[in-house]
Amino acid sequence: MSGIIMRGFKQGLQTTWTLGKVIFPITLIITVLQFTPVLPWIIDKISPLMGLLGLSGEAAVPLVLGNALNLYASIGAIISFDFTVKEVFIMAIMLSFSHNLFIESAVASKVGIKWWIIISVRIGLALTAATIINLVWQGGSEQAQYGLISNNSTDLSGWLEISIHGITTALLAVAQLAIIVIPLMVIMQFLREKGWLTKLSNVFAPITKVLGMEKNTSMTLVAGLTIGLAYGAGLMIQAVKEDGVSKKDMTLALIFLVSCHAVVEDTLIFIPLGIPVWPLLLIRLVTATVLTITIAFIWKRADERKRKEITNEHSYHTI
Repeated sequence: MSGIIMRGFKQGLQTTWTLGKVIFPITLIITVLQFTPVLPWIIDKISPLMGLLGLSGEAAVPLVLGNALNLYASIGAIISFDFTVKEVFIMAIMLSFSHNLFIESAVASKVGIKWWIIISVRIGLALTAATIINLVWQGGSEQAQYGLISNNSTDLSGWLEISIHGITTALLAVAQLAIIVIPLMVIMQFLREKGWLTKLSNVFAPITKVLGMEKNTSMTLVAGLTIGLAYGAGLMIQAVKEDGVSKKDMTLALIFLVSCHAVVEDTLIFIPLGIPVWPLLLIRLVTATVLTITIAFIWKRADERKRKEITNEHSYHTI
């Protein structure tokens, strides 16, 4: 038993180091940028786009912060302005698909999937969903009520304070990663060596099959759905190395997860904003499922055509 724990702990440390090298610098840079003219400049440039999505110009602030940082930063910005229920719902949908963009995309790329694919899917889904909701939903014009949520902003002056704040935030991000990833790797090592991982994979096999993936991808999906992309990436990296998950299956799994990850936390976090959260959850699940099945079908057809071409070419040369 102690040997399993040590092997899992070692795997957890290695994974934390791999992901921490990505999370620390990006968190530091983005945190420091909050106190420079860079983010305000970006917000000013994308404000005209907001009107096309049914949002006021101020919506650029939570959207930029949510994509650059995380959902908590975006919610802190949302409650600083007076938005309608429809505007808050549109922002919630967009941020559900596309948040913490730089860290989660960089971490996910460690699995071997190109970062621009991840970013393109997330931003594309966010813009598409916002446009459709704006055109279809005619209600939600009443003022949003934010309940007991409070906005705690950080007021810093001087580069030394800003730098210390940035380094502290980045170190806390890595520490939080370690607190989650190391126990998870120990648990996964135990499940793997005791043979329970195979049993769990068999339970979720029907779901992965519907999505066009092999059953050894199931634990990757479960991890991403429950604890998110950034923390679930540790399990994904291990799955590629040890479970023989193919690049195709990992690509499909990531496409599903960039559309729908950490579904419980990312949904519940919007409850205090006074918006309907069940539609938020259903939209993410349905979108992720349909998108993944569609891409898996197209990919399968493309592979079949290639095999036919190779077979025909072989037959021709044989003759």
